[in-house]
Amino acid sequence: MSDHLGKETPKLGFGLMRLPKKVLSTDIEQVKKMVDLFMEAGFTYFDTAYVYGTSETDIKKALVDRYPRESYTLATKLNAFMMCHDEKSAKAQFYKSLERTGAGYFDYYLMHALMENNYKKYDKYHIWDFLKERKAEGLIKHYGFSFHAGPELLDKLLTEHPEVDFVQLQINYADWNNPEVTSRANYEVARRHGKSIVVMEPVKGGKLANPPKEIKKLFQSYAPDASAASWAIRFAASLDGIITVLSGMSNVAQMEDNLSYMKNFQPLNAEEQKIIREAQNILGNSAEIPCTACHYCTDGCPKQIPIPDIFAATNLQLGNGQAAQAKERYAAIPEGRRASDCIECEQCERACPQHLKITDLLKQCAEMLEQ
Repeated sequence: MSDHLGKETPKLGFGLMRLPKKVLSTDIEQVKKMVDLFMEAGFTYFDTAYVYGTSETDIKKALVDRYPRESYTLATKLNAFMMCHDEKSAKAQFYKSLERTGAGYFDYYLMHALMENNYKKYDKYHIWDFLKERKAEGLIKHYGFSFHAGPELLDKLLTEHPEVDFVQLQINYADWNNPEVTSRANYEVARRHGKSIVVMEPVKGGKLANPPKEIKKLFQSYAPDASAASWAIRFAASLDGIITVLSGMSNVAQMEDNLSYMKNFQPLNAEEQKIIREAQNILGNSAEIPCTACHYCTDGCPKQIPIPDIFAATNLQLGNGQAAQAKERYAAIPEGRRASDCIECEQCERACPQHLKITDLLKQCAEMLEQ
């Protein structure tokens, strides 16, 4: 069993995928303030990845250069299907991450975003054995993988690789019973294999911080001062076997909100669990596109179409009936990069962790917003 991992780390993790920006660069001074607040509250877990833009060098400046190494835990990831073309370039990511972060070693190291269409790359490039060797050298304390597929593949991977210390899963109340994301089924497979879990996307890319009006009303009727995001994060943190729940915080206000209810974390009580089930029922009827704005789809797009931005504009109309606001937001997208400019190469669909039929959805967006 790997449950001892969960006892080493407080429940809140700082996800470094969506750091605050100052024009085109990261707002390092704001990140430093966020890091300080996080550490002062007793939290230690920071999560980045090789493919998260400048995130690894940003956290060197904001954390690694400013705090003793033993005072925090740092996680990053190796991606064998993006930004590499062979075994050598895939393995080189590990050493580049060490250089970028200056961390000396990684407390948690992951194979990134395993799915049906890419997991064999990690076998082909011998990444499992590579990480085992780095762990033996002391350059990795714990290793595992983040996962975006169904329970059958997860069971296969954990059966073939029982040595992994943990898995990182997308878990939130909206996707708990979602047949496309299979949060609950994946959670149950991981627990059956005795693996501790790092939770990603607990707020579904920010969508659950601003849920439909019916859900907001539901939450506020019980706890008027609690943010919608707090319900989402506490839902995930209330599960058994959780190492940490990653929150991709983008400003000081989000950090302060998360700390306000996670510093003295209380699991959801029976009444709150009932309210979450009601919210799940409401979301079951949502017409919104379930995009989390991870931007994996945009990295290789030959037309440089800002797919998450298009979906966000469309959701203003689908979710709240804000047709005028949807068209106004869509109009800000440059010509030549709009939904109708898609050439249907489908690389975005191969990269999408949510398994969305993006090309079909872009056609719908064009019909709705380009009239």
